[in-house]
Amino acid sequence: MKAMYPMMQQIQRDLLKGWDVLLVDDDPASLDIARMLLKHYGATVHTAVNGEQGLETLTTIEARLILSDLSMPVMDGWDMITHIRANPRTAQIPIVALTAHAMIGDQQRALEVGSSAYMSKPINPSTFMLDLVNSLEGVVDFS
Repeated sequence: MKAMYPMMQQIQRDLLKGWDVLLVDDDPASLDIARMLLKHYGATVHTAVNGEQGLETLTTIEARLILSDLSMPVMDGWDMITHIRANPRTAQIPIVALTAHAMIGDQQRALEVGSSAYMSKPINPSTFMLDLVNSLEGVVDFS
């Protein structure tokens, strides 16, 4: 599969302009880095620290993209994704599963529960957007 954006410099600064993005992660550092990068590319970023808060946030916004950690307290990303896919109002929102504990089979399991893509943490600021765009190639129209 050919990368859509072979170099970071080619990603348009306003790529996510007008997008409401839900970012769900219990790790403050990951949350801050991802929020900063998504905002840099024009997104309006809404955050939650667990799946329960993420689901609550989805009742008040029209998210165009969701990025979620899988291992969180209260409600993990696995359960949140299952709830999102079961709700007709949110079922079609692309979801990127993020995890620092990449175990064998987690990527396949994340796709099976309804993730559109999967990315490993820690977030690398220099490649995050390129990785995000490439992971969603064929799923999301960025034009």
